[in-house]
Amino acid sequence: MKNQNLRVAIQGIRASFHEEAALKYFGENIQTIECNSFKQTFEALQSKNADYVVMAIENSIAGSILPNYSLLLSYAFPVVGEIYLPIQLHLMALPGVKFEDVKTVISHPIALRQCVDFFDEYPHLKIVESNDTAACAKRIRDEQLTDTVAIANTLAARLYGLDVLERRIESNKKNFTRFLILTHHENVVKKNPNKASLCFQVSNKVGSLAKVLNIFAEESVNMSKIQSMPILGKRNEYNFYVDIEWDEPKQYDAAIRQILKYTHNFNILGEYERHDEDSNMPKTVKNEKLQRTYINVKKVGQ
Repeated sequence: MKNQNLRVAIQGIRASFHEEAALKYFGENIQTIECNSFKQTFEALQSKNADYVVMAIENSIAGSILPNYSLLLSYAFPVVGEIYLPIQLHLMALPGVKFEDVKTVISHPIALRQCVDFFDEYPHLKIVESNDTAACAKRIRDEQLTDTVAIANTLAARLYGLDVLERRIESNKKNFTRFLILTHHENVVKKNPNKASLCFQVSNKVGSLAKVLNIFAEESVNMSKIQSMPILGKRNEYNFYVDIEWDEPKQYDAAIRQILKYTHNFNILGEYERHDEDSNMPKTVKNEKLQRTYINVKKVGQ
């Protein structure tokens, strides 16, 4: 499967941070499928109107996007990759508009919250929340708003013909968002993974979760993320979503075999290569299924 044929579903419109993440992961020659919600991206994948989904799962400032964890489990599409995107926010307006003429700023509420230090310097500006950063830039162009600026990325400024009035207005310059890459089970997955996303439950007894975490430590498997989500309708019962990383496959294999003894409803949400900014991220996904020999390990959707 060549990249120029790939249809990638994203939440939001073109030039959103989701599209920026998709372009960074797959390359420029893809077809973006715009969706109004994260659920719609999964429905596009389910109906075969998309080949991949790029979905934000956590932000270094805002934290985990909790509803998206539920989507991972309910739709049962495998995670085949990840990408970390630095979030750089810029103030943009129609060409010729001067900052002193601006009265209103529009953007996504999370983006607005990430620029509070900038707004403190200009208390006269009216702040208006919207559902998408790129959509705000598009609105300024479509409606020719001369007293309004948007906060978005440079991709939006270029696509919608806006001038950047102020660059990097975000308060925290080290802000990033992690995106997951998902696809069909019958589609391709990467070989030689060194990271996995798991979901499991443990009994509501003293030390149940600690036993699982100790196994990871004993097998030199790094747990890079843990997120708990209550199970609807069940008191004191939780799904634990865990990301783990390893250097040698035998470490991962040994850990999985052991934790099966202490967990139930165990699912491997995906096995993939962890994102490494210093390495050359593969731009194509190779046509090779990953073969495992686990007994009674259930991968989502199988």
